[in-house]
Amino acid sequence: MNAQTQTLSLQGGAGAVEALLDLPEPDLFRQPHGTVVIAHPHPLFGGTMHNKVVQTVARAFVQCGWRAVRFNFRGVGASAGAHDEGRGESDDLRAVIEQTRTAGAPLALAGFSFGAFVTARALATLWDEQPAPEVASKIVLVGTAASRFAVPPVPEALHAQTLVIHGEQDDTVPLAAVMDWARPQSLPVTVVPGGGHFFHGQLPLLKSLVTRHVRV
Repeated sequence: MNAQTQTLSLQGGAGAVEALLDLPEPDLFRQPHGTVVIAHPHPLFGGTMHNKVVQTVARAFVQCGWRAVRFNFRGVGASAGAHDEGRGESDDLRAVIEQTRTAGAPLALAGFSFGAFVTARALATLWDEQPAPEVASKIVLVGTAASRFAVPPVPEALHAQTLVIHGEQDDTVPLAAVMDWARPQSLPVTVVPGGGHFFHGQLPLLKSLVTRHVRV
């Protein structure tokens, strides 16, 4: 993504996990605020860590002084294994978190589409293990695939640090499906007027929304 991007060699349950680490500019930040791990859209429909929405979310966090980790789920790119409908992918996410987070520093989680579903799954497991607000300092779910998967609810104690963004005219995951998922939780949803699933022409707005959330 920039001169501060590094290639990582990680290990997951299915073997090697291909990943990239985007670092904030050292001239602007003496040290990173924390680490965000970002999950990409559905592997069987071309989703990779190079997806434009994933990169946009990473840029927003990096601009705010965070380390951003993007990775390929099992079976994608140089990551070993095969697609596992979210189960193995949740394990991949947990493995990436464990190998890239900095001890004592905040952790943030983000995901797009299928990646938002996997992020919610991993978050639910983390919460079961350690039910405390600091389990994730910031959470960003974009285009959450609520019409295609049983997305777990976000723990109520984490609502204040959670940003859910969805396009008004998303024809891959209808806005109504996300509202049906969010309504029982009283979890706010930020709707981008006229936005589609991939936010074509609106990525700068998406970045601005994420940046605003991260800086609070």
